[in-house]
Amino acid sequence: MISYWEKQHFFNYDIIIIGSGIVGLNAAISLKKETPHLSIAILERGFLPSGASTKNAGFACFGSISELIEQEKIIGTTGLYNLIDKRWNGLLKLRKLLGDSSIAYHNYGGYELFKPLENELSSLCVSKIGHYNEILKDITGEKEVFKVAADRISEFGFKSIDILLENTLEAQIDTGKMMQSLTGKALAEGVRIFNSCLVTQLKEEGDKQVIVTKEGNFCCKKVLLCTNAFVKDLLPSLDVVPGRGQVIITKPIKDLKVKGTFHYNKGYYYFRNIDGRILLGGGRNLDFKTEETTEFGLTELVQNELKKLLLDVILPDTFFEIEQSWSGIMAFGSAIDPIIKEIKPNIFCAVRCNGMGIAMGTQTGEDAARLVMKSL
Repeated sequence: MISYWEKQHFFNYDIIIIGSGIVGLNAAISLKKETPHLSIAILERGFLPSGASTKNAGFACFGSISELIEQEKIIGTTGLYNLIDKRWNGLLKLRKLLGDSSIAYHNYGGYELFKPLENELSSLCVSKIGHYNEILKDITGEKEVFKVAADRISEFGFKSIDILLENTLEAQIDTGKMMQSLTGKALAEGVRIFNSCLVTQLKEEGDKQVIVTKEGNFCCKKVLLCTNAFVKDLLPSLDVVPGRGQVIITKPIKDLKVKGTFHYNKGYYYFRNIDGRILLGGGRNLDFKTEETTEFGLTELVQNELKKLLLDVILPDTFFEIEQSWSGIMAFGSAIDPIIKEIKPNIFCAVRCNGMGIAMGTQTGEDAARLVMKSL
């Protein structure tokens, strides 16, 4: 049972954010910086942030060429320009907010791999280098972001790869450090964070929003949902489709040659070096329907394919052992932009980062905070 003191001081706020991932924390920080007098709490269903914020691969990227080609087909060149601009500036804002050392930011470069049988796709991507470099020059100020780097294939020790495209601006971060830093920032601004507090219902009572949890009912003036794929539990009509990403990581490998972030098969597979290991994720495209879930878990189909990619392509002549596997839940939809809007009076959402949470999270959280502030 809740005491009078608890009800007065722990369950009533001006704004309550649901979800303590990248977007939710950034929204809370932005709100507190602009309006320090507001009382803000974050309710998080998990012991740690659920979804993908502490489970992703730590890619500070804005899209490989094959991904950009697919996205340009959907939203056109102007739409793609605006999207890349948001991703790039989102990464800059994240770095400015936390500092490179706090997120272990390393610009080792990014690479896209192509097998000989993918000659048609690789030729198309090579032909688009000039086009995307022009777009990126205007956004980043760099003249040659993408380039052919086939000479580095043997350096990395890859097998069955004949084309390698480099992205000189792509980097990697430590996801755990990033989330620790964001949480610290939010707490320092006076934001309350309640973990293991699953929201089961939103209700309106007079001029108050009531948020029902098993721990008790919270009350506030405004609600902001930042639960990404899990938003369907409370707002089922939104155009959001979950996408589970399975990941494996090896034990440390002596004299590891691989250094950077790598994309394969239109971004459906991705890997990087971290602490002398290879972290590899992906395979959602092997069975889209099964991976359209908010349930964490692993499948034999995807896990076997990830291990096969390690054996055949990434570490073909190197002994390795798998140390750990896990999964994260992303959110996708028919549109590529995040959903940032007021769903109904005093209830807002900022969800659907389409697998680009690191690049889009800071900007999305900031945009959501601005939208909420306009309604105050």
